[in-house]
Amino acid sequence: MMFKIEAYIREEKFEDVKKALDDLNVNGLTVYQVMGCGIQRGYQEIVRGMEVDMQMQPKVKFEIAVSSEEWAEKTVDAIQKAAYTGEIGDGKIFTYEIRSALKIRTKETGYDAIQESE
Repeated sequence: MMFKIEAYIREEKFEDVKKALDDLNVNGLTVYQVMGCGIQRGYQEIVRGMEVDMQMQPKVKFEIAVSSEEWAEKTVDAIQKAAYTGEIGDGKIFTYEIRSALKIRTKETGYDAIQESE
């Protein structure tokens, strides 16, 4: 069974998480800059002399496909350790089962579609 991992982390933890995934030899990731809010509900900022409530926080979203439950657990653990600060707003990690995968170029499916090949 294959798994997709989505992790939403603080922007300043991007390099730490990327290095943790590189050290684990996790390949095939997609990264987005996103905005969101959780329990911290944003912050206040002074804009042109006025206090403004900023409801959304900048975050980084990682999307990663892995080939087994064992790899999903290793990947989630690496992200959690690298992204941790202990403060509100550290982020969230979600794991989903992948029903199917297709590599467009080679038409490989399933496990073969998410493995690195020549």
